[in-house]
Amino acid sequence: MLKLIKKSVAQSNQNIFFNTFAAGWLLKNKTIEIMKAETIFERLWEQYVAENPGAGQIHNLFLKEGERVVNDHVAFRTFDDPRVNIDVLARPFLEAGYVPAGEYHFETKKLRARHYEMPDNPESPRVFISELMLDQFSEELQLTIREQLDAVPKDVLESPELIFKGSIFSSINHVTYMHLREESEYAAWMYAFGYRANHFTVSINYLKSFEGISEVNSFLKEHGFQLNSSGGEIKGTPEQLLEQSSTLADKVEVEFSDGTHTIPGCYYEFARRYEDVKGKLFSAFIAGSADKIFESTDYRGA
Repeated sequence: MLKLIKKSVAQSNQNIFFNTFAAGWLLKNKTIEIMKAETIFERLWEQYVAENPGAGQIHNLFLKEGERVVNDHVAFRTFDDPRVNIDVLARPFLEAGYVPAGEYHFETKKLRARHYEMPDNPESPRVFISELMLDQFSEELQLTIREQLDAVPKDVLESPELIFKGSIFSSINHVTYMHLREESEYAAWMYAFGYRANHFTVSINYLKSFEGISEVNSFLKEHGFQLNSSGGEIKGTPEQLLEQSSTLADKVEVEFSDGTHTIPGCYYEFARRYEDVKGKLFSAFIAGSADKIFESTDYRGA
């Protein structure tokens, strides 16, 4: 009987050791994943504000108001070509611990999208990746994009750094950019800007001195920023559990092979999320609202 008790105690101690070890390993692994994700977002942010100064100015305005700016989500664009599609762009985020969380379709703009989340870390930004469905466009547009992709070195396409690369096309011209616009503003933007954060998003839920999205919009306009008014300045409703607004994209100079031209670059978004009837904060996206948000980068002339 004594031997059985000793054996039982020994087994119990062993279980405690392994459970403690496993819990510690999981915690350490999760910490590493979060740090890896933070490094990715810090690098994306530095590139984003360097090329789109308006976003940095807005960020600083919130800081001056004493706010802590938490990022709701970061968005990327791509094509559905298997060399650069959603699955390819998602790899560094999956390796950092993110998981798929939602699928979306945009029939008019001929896009599909997926968003990703970091489990058990509500302050980690969601990642929203959309892709243009090339086979739904003219043969000319498909040929233009595929010829450009064919000319990109394989090591660039397969690089884990792809999301930081910007335009990967060796030579772009303004005539082609304008021609692509006739079929798809999205395709033209990708042709010119490529792989980078298309936008970051301020989470209004974390702002303390703003009552809601209307106050945020007023604050932005008071400081001279233009908002995307397509579908109204506020996209979505509290009943849909998500309200969004965005600035119009900064105009930036791009060096094309046929001259330097000023075109819309990236923009800054603002999102207010609401709890559902069960008290859970809505974490997905509304396709109808996102459809209008996409238009923040539409061409507006020189």
